[in-house]
Amino acid sequence: MKFAVCVFPGSNCDYDTYYIIRDLLGKEVSFVDYTTKSLQGFDCVVIPGGFSFGDYLRAGVLASKTPLGNAIVDFSQKGGLVLGICNGFQILTELRLLPGALLKNQNMRFICKDVYLRAENNQLAFTKSFEKGEVIKMPIAHGEGRYYIPEEDLKKMEERGQIVLRYCDEEGNITQEANPNGSVGNIAGICNSEGNVFGLMPHPERACEDLLGYRDGIILWYSLIA
Repeated sequence: MKFAVCVFPGSNCDYDTYYIIRDLLGKEVSFVDYTTKSLQGFDCVVIPGGFSFGDYLRAGVLASKTPLGNAIVDFSQKGGLVLGICNGFQILTELRLLPGALLKNQNMRFICKDVYLRAENNQLAFTKSFEKGEVIKMPIAHGEGRYYIPEEDLKKMEERGQIVLRYCDEEGNITQEANPNGSVGNIAGICNSEGNVFGLMPHPERACEDLLGYRDGIILWYSLIA
């Protein structure tokens, strides 16, 4: 399996992601910068976290206007796997590959903390190594992570199984207190209707080694190569 890690000016989780894929998974991986026009030959494209183009205008919007943004759309429409983490999730909504939008956190502040997540959909290539309802722990680090979508569209997403991860407490309860940013429905991660594009605000690449305190994030990467 061959991975591409996208690099935009301001990306800061690209090397973390590259390290996980190359050194922990032992898979072939290459960096692709924002001028790249084709992703042919790759099996999975990862859009890492960071602050692409300094988050000018709003998070992800300038990255979505690059040649690489167009290549990601083309790649996904041909069935390629696309994973967007944090800023990558924001970019995927700007590309309209995922529904809804990421707004400023409810408290209007940058949030960096560990959160608990409940796996709502384990039928994706990204999540099939999770148990449905399993509670996992990962860190978040974002200022614009509040997921929003109109209620009628949210109901359609629920019916299609597009809600993949929800913020929860340690026992798996979906509560307002467990919601760090005010996301509608405690949503932390979603997929497209076809299931080949997945975006999440938490950082699985930062939760892959005992040295970091937890390994729940590695399960997502194992799912991809299973």
